[in-house]
Amino acid sequence: MGPQLKANLCGKLRDFETEIISNRSVVEHWFRDMFAKYKPPFYSSVDLRNACFKIAPIDTNLFPAGFNNIGEDDRRSTVQAFMSAVERHCPHAETVLIIPENHTRNLYYHQHIGHLHALLSNVGLKAIIGSHEDSLCNLKEFVFKNLEGLPTSVPIKKVYFEKTGLYVDGTKPDLVLFNNDFSSGIPDAYRDLTDSQTLVPSLDASWAIRKKSNHFKLYKETAQEFSKIFDFDDWFINPINRRCSDVSFKEKKGEECLVKNVEEVLNEIKKKYVEYGIKKKPFVVMKANSGTYGMSVMTIRESSEIYRLNNKQRKKMSKNKEGITVKDVLIQEGIYSFETVVDYNAESVAEPVVYLVDKYVIGGFYRIHSEKGLDENLNTPGMKFFPIAFEDSCQLPASSSDPDSITNRLYFYGVIARLATLAAAKEMQR
Repeated sequence: MGPQLKANLCGKLRDFETEIISNRSVVEHWFRDMFAKYKPPFYSSVDLRNACFKIAPIDTNLFPAGFNNIGEDDRRSTVQAFMSAVERHCPHAETVLIIPENHTRNLYYHQHIGHLHALLSNVGLKAIIGSHEDSLCNLKEFVFKNLEGLPTSVPIKKVYFEKTGLYVDGTKPDLVLFNNDFSSGIPDAYRDLTDSQTLVPSLDASWAIRKKSNHFKLYKETAQEFSKIFDFDDWFINPINRRCSDVSFKEKKGEECLVKNVEEVLNEIKKKYVEYGIKKKPFVVMKANSGTYGMSVMTIRESSEIYRLNNKQRKKMSKNKEGITVKDVLIQEGIYSFETVVDYNAESVAEPVVYLVDKYVIGGFYRIHSEKGLDENLNTPGMKFFPIAFEDSCQLPASSSDPDSITNRLYFYGVIARLATLAAAKEMQR
């Protein structure tokens, strides 16, 4: 038997979903107005957690990797959305240069880049993969299975900087698409580029500059505005967040700030749990305030745990992607994941990851992990991916208002993901 999804909603959250499904014209009109005011990112991905009684984004990535995990049925809508994104950002584009991460050995990432290249080629662009990094260029090509599952390869071109422009093989691509989040810093040469080339996403979106705390502050504002339409408490779709900005796990610096804010968040969660009759133990997730790949993330159930971290835990929290020292920490309300995927009689905890291109939900997948609990980070070694078919539910729910309809459930997920992407759009504009 193949994978079977179990994803339920309960209590007030189920009522909220029903309201949204019943008033989808109001929802879509609101999103049209919002995305007319705030230019959506070229592409994005949103990690969600569904605790049955609460669902919320826990991360929004503006340099998404994982297009190889998009289901076959969603590829047509993905190409159409990329067409819209290109028309919005660079309508005259004939060529697109994809700048990837410097992952020389990560074959899953190579597969993603290959699929991204194929999708953009289907848009009608001449797609090129290039890098300024010699270590990546020395690979000469990305080898991957194409959209039909056949082995293929795409060459990696050397990128040159000439007179504040990016060049490949003597030509200047119209559109430069970054799939590198520059966690370790933005190279000076990129900062000198002029407006004669369109760069997406903006370098301001890189983790060298961007902070999760800023994003979730704007997400809170967005969720409150949206929830007010339906007279619902935004807490049902909005995680509580705090920040500690001067921390050293190695030197035990900033522990008082961490303990204080962990206690505050736990107390706020407890009040909400009492208010809505939720019989669960609150927890928080402590994570680096920038960066991705699930690094520097830890579940905390009591504030006193901060003082009892062992050397292994401190080492884990001290370094982020590319060995960047963690000094800035986000303390986020922990959200259980009561979704599971049953695959060959084994049940694994699952969380949805929704992909967007421009303002359109184009698909996604479930991140599953058989060795993790309901309150743990699933973005760790040993995770697997199970595509979600969004083909019939990217933008429109089913004609029925049944909240247990899979189409309606995925539409609701898409609404929450679009709220997160709208918050990212506000981030970039401000």
